[in-house]
Amino acid sequence: MNECKHPRVQIVSRDEDSEFVECLECGDIFESSEFKDMNIEETKLKKES
Repeated sequence: MNECKHPRVQIVSRDEDSEFVECLECGDIFESSEFKDMNIEETKLKKES
């Protein structure tokens, strides 16, 4: 099974300190800062290849 890259997300919850998003493809819910970190790591891996 291929790992979902979470191409489409929507905000599901927000408070003063954090924001949570849900992937519309796989249904995973995670903090938006984790999503940004995932994008940074993916960009680094592409540059190293």
